[in-house]
Amino acid sequence: MKKQTKFTYMFTLILLPCFIFGQRQQAIDLANLYKKGKLKLVNREIKIVSGDSGAYLKILENKKEGIIWLPVNDFKNGTIEIEMRGKDVFQRSFIGIAFHGVDDINYDAVYCRPFNFFAKDSVRRIHAVQYISHPDFTWGKLRNERNSVFEKEIINPPNHNDWFTMKLVIESTNIKVYINDTILPSLIVEKLNNRTSGKIGLFTGDSSGGDFKIIKINYKK
Repeated sequence: MKKQTKFTYMFTLILLPCFIFGQRQQAIDLANLYKKGKLKLVNREIKIVSGDSGAYLKILENKKEGIIWLPVNDFKNGTIEIEMRGKDVFQRSFIGIAFHGVDDINYDAVYCRPFNFFAKDSVRRIHAVQYISHPDFTWGKLRNERNSVFEKEIINPPNHNDWFTMKLVIESTNIKVYINDTILPSLIVEKLNNRTSGKIGLFTGDSSGGDFKIIKINYKK
């Protein structure tokens, strides 16, 4: 009996650091959040669509950028992973994640341009995945002043009309972007602002909509 108690005590000591230094994980069903009225819409309308693999969130197209803010206000470091789908229509598909948001104007975002995934033009392919930091660093400013630094070609790009996952790994000022199950990141950038925490949202660019499913968030302590 004493041996069992001692074993239990030692096992608890081994596991304790995992709880103390572990990550808080959250998987969010976007369709359920919408039904509960937990989403904040900025310059977009959304609807729920029932698919073969379950319901998903469809963001309808509109002019200028749009964000769907989630009920998450305190994300600092960790990972954000989203399953999403765009389309192969030139200049009509910009889909991604906004993070470290202060309000509807001040936020960071990483998004994909599916219509550039398999472009024959090598310059267009370099514009497949993009980091921005609003309001000071728009995609246009970054392309004009620091071309190909904050946007890159995607390694082993997915079908531009199908579902794919994008995972952001955010560690202090460093951001890495992985598409599907690739080992190497398609984009590595340094943040262009001093914001260290904030809101998370779904991002769509000018004249774009998009489809979104489950979003997974790991909060690193």
